[in-house]
Amino acid sequence: MALNAENQLIVVMGVAGVGKTTVAHLLAERLGLPYAEADDFHPAANIAKMTAGIPLDDADREPWLRALAGWLHERGQAGTGGVVTCSALKHRYRDTLRAGCPDAYFLHLDGGRRLIADRLAARTGHFMPASLLDSQYAVLEPLQADERGTVLDVGPDPDGKIRTPHELVEMAAARLRPVNGDLA
Repeated sequence: MALNAENQLIVVMGVAGVGKTTVAHLLAERLGLPYAEADDFHPAANIAKMTAGIPLDDADREPWLRALAGWLHERGQAGTGGVVTCSALKHRYRDTLRAGCPDAYFLHLDGGRRLIADRLAARTGHFMPASLLDSQYAVLEPLQADERGTVLDVGPDPDGKIRTPHELVEMAAARLRPVNGDLA
């Protein structure tokens, strides 16, 4: 689904380690939109729970999702657009985000479990341990037909070449490109 990226509200979603932060930050830069990192919206109790290797439940996620929905709503009201990261693993989580911004566009970064597990194992300085990856895949609900968005495979291209974050951003921007125009 093509989309005019100007003043759009884009949620870069997917499991931990898929590259949400890197892609969202570069995409926001590329499109000239404000950026927010969902991890910054977690209450301290959520971070402590995940750091301890305990998956969050729906009650833990609800205030976090409402805060992100508020950020989306504020950007929508201001007309600035924006790009935010959020795992947004379940349809109902995305519904909570859409409550703040019904026109939110979801860019689902997807990759093979092994690739993502390898990335998580190599990641340092983040509170989310690799041991929680299985719990994320267990609850992941792909985008539904009634949701605005697209899936972007972060894995190697058909020739086996690893895609760089900049290549992924260009692929995402191409899906966001207006029909008759160019992006900023």
